[in-house]
Amino acid sequence: MASHIVSSGQKPHVVCVPYPAQGHIDPMLKVAKLLHNRGFHVTFVNNVYNHNRLLRSRGPNALDRIPTFRFESIPDGLLETDGDKMQDIPSLCEATMKNCLAPFKELLQRINVRDDVSPVSCIVADGIMTFTLDAAEELGIPCVIFWTTSACGFLSYMYFHSFIEKDLCPLKDESYLNTQIDWIPTMKDLKLKDIPSFIRATSRDDIMLNFFLHETDQLKRASAIILNTFDDLEHDTIQSLQSILPPVYTIGPLHLLVNRDIDEDIEIGRMGSSLWKEEKECLDWLDTKPINSVVYVNFGSITVMSAKQLVEFAWGLAATGKEFLWVIRPDLVDGEVPMLPPDFLTETAGRRMLATWCPQEKVLAYPAVGGFLTHCGWNSTIESLCGGVPMVCWPFFAEQPTNCKFCCDEWGVGMEIGGDVGREEVEAVVRELMDGAKGKSMRKKAEEWRGLAEKATEHTCGSSELNLQIVVNTVLLQHLHPSILAKEVTF
Repeated sequence: MASHIVSSGQKPHVVCVPYPAQGHIDPMLKVAKLLHNRGFHVTFVNNVYNHNRLLRSRGPNALDRIPTFRFESIPDGLLETDGDKMQDIPSLCEATMKNCLAPFKELLQRINVRDDVSPVSCIVADGIMTFTLDAAEELGIPCVIFWTTSACGFLSYMYFHSFIEKDLCPLKDESYLNTQIDWIPTMKDLKLKDIPSFIRATSRDDIMLNFFLHETDQLKRASAIILNTFDDLEHDTIQSLQSILPPVYTIGPLHLLVNRDIDEDIEIGRMGSSLWKEEKECLDWLDTKPINSVVYVNFGSITVMSAKQLVEFAWGLAATGKEFLWVIRPDLVDGEVPMLPPDFLTETAGRRMLATWCPQEKVLAYPAVGGFLTHCGWNSTIESLCGGVPMVCWPFFAEQPTNCKFCCDEWGVGMEIGGDVGREEVEAVVRELMDGAKGKSMRKKAEEWRGLAEKATEHTCGSSELNLQIVVNTVLLQHLHPSILAKEVTF
């Protein structure tokens, strides 16, 4: 547990800045909770749009209940959109890079003149919010960069420049996707299609391509880099990253550390980051199901599909005869409201639960869940590994194809499904996942990874636990006044 630092004026003060998307806010909030638990005052900075969404989903007073953990917001310069939809990613990336530094510096100045809280002493920022490095350098404080991807996805981004040098980017046509990629250290048997999707840009002026080239180029200025993974899972890839970057530390799986250290029934334990209202009824439903009997289906917070793909997934799931819990966001289908066929709803009435959003981490920890049909986002992937749950992988974009490749070929816990989605293939892979020999072998492997994840987060001796201590004591606290260091945050 954290030692109690005598007065709020002496607390180290960390400002946490996630990228404005659900899959980035979730792990950053976990980092913030862990630091708060270790004696830090926390200021958590969302963009205005997501700050307002959080107030809608969590309640109007949900963000002001803990005096030492405050939520602030800065504008991103985009026009406000209605509803609870993810903002357009390319526009958001361009906006955060160009528009956020000035309001962020103003926020830091406002905090630093207040007399009810200690000045900002360090920043932890998302890997694609590197404008924060400018502010940290001006203040002379450390800035730790948190890449919320897998290590293998991160390493792939670090080599984007080499694809341009080798004339593989911009992409000439789809046939190049099968080109062998053999120059990224420690990553073997890769094809271009396994590299994060932004490398498929067809123009050198592509917003996302240039955004990632810019953001990765800034990382050499970071005080340290942290990752939500663990050494046993991605050891070689992590070593490759350490050879080309400032100190890199694995501090995951973060949710295991949070669950161990922070009581769910206290105020900070109840503090959530879901931008949609979570439907908890699905947990009661899972309580009634036998072990490994339910297929969990969730394509994350950003993936969109066509109406036809939704129907193919539906009939494929129906044909398996299995019970399933399917999360269908209101904006899952591109440009329209998701509509499932009435016949499908009738046929599966007794063996399915549909939700618009759910507490996924809890779902994947339920013994009833025997398999996960996923987009292979990193939070979903590592939560699945920690639940000992094998996966059917349908990657959508970003580094999800890289995660899929590693799940299937390196970690032995996944099977890929084709991008076009046919109901027969959905039925076949889900049957194999739940009942087949390959499914059993993947479940056994996932259980092994679960054990290693728990070992990495063991109190006082796990590799991720020790790395977090190093980050706190040698990086985040390095510029504090000696009187504060004398009361150094302890574990």
